Amino acid sequence: MDLGLTGKKAFLAGSSRGLGYATALILAQEGCQVVLNGRDQDQLEKSAADIEKLSGTGVGFLAGDAADPQRGPRLIQEAGELLGGIDLLLTNTGGPPSGAFDSLEEEAWQRAINLVFMSHVRLIKAALPFLKESSAASVVTITSYSVKQPIPNLVLSNSVRAATVGLTKSLALELGPEGIRFNSLLPGWTKTERVQELMAFRADENGTTVDEEIQRITAACPLGRMASPEEIGRAGAFLLSPAASYLTGVMLNVDGGMYRGTL
Repeated sequence: MDLGLTGKKAFLAGSSRGLGYATALILAQEGCQVVLNGRDQDQLEKSAADIEKLSGTGVGFLAGDAADPQRGPRLIQEAGELLGGIDLLLTNTGGPPSGAFDSLEEEAWQRAINLVFMSHVRLIKAALPFLKESSAASVVTITSYSVKQPIPNLVLSNSVRAATVGLTKSLALELGPEGIRFNSLLPGWTKTERVQELMAFRADENGTTVDEEIQRITAACPLGRMASPEEIGRAGAFLLSPAASYLTGVMLNVDGGMYRGTL
């Protein structure tokens, strides 16, 4: 299936590793011009080199914290200048810390709002002038299946990520007439560094091991395992691509069946 990505221009926030990297790799392999982003310059250089080797496509990269109120919008401007426009935007950040409601002070809530909500707002707002000039404009926000089915001890993530889903749906309605699509990817448990950190936190809290916590997760999953980043990346690349041209306002679970609801 041709995803129609040849020559398209994409900026992916938080893409030096994990789900962002996996999506960038698929896009590059499909002929997309890609600019990566992350906070670690050395990791960015390595990731760009790896994608170039695997895709045969040149890859740009911009170092900086996409959640920073000043740096985030500047990253978009620099990416647009580097690419000569932006057709596709992936907004993606790390997650807030684990913890029960009673253990979290207001400062933690404010940091979470900036990290996993306002970062999406700022990046999208900065990218709009580029997207409005594109004939294939598409935005994918990465959230979590927890916006539909809250995960224990992740009250910050459960709460604040839901706002990003509301934003995504609202923008799909508001900017659909201008030809800009907005969708959200809701991953389940995936083999990433972030999940490894969450498993370590759970092991600490429960007096277990990381392996035991992973076994609990996989036992509850209908497919009996965690996802690979590549499985999430393929879904993200599809949603971004012109092949999904009539999909907008979609909150796509890619969770191995972990979400138990019917809607």
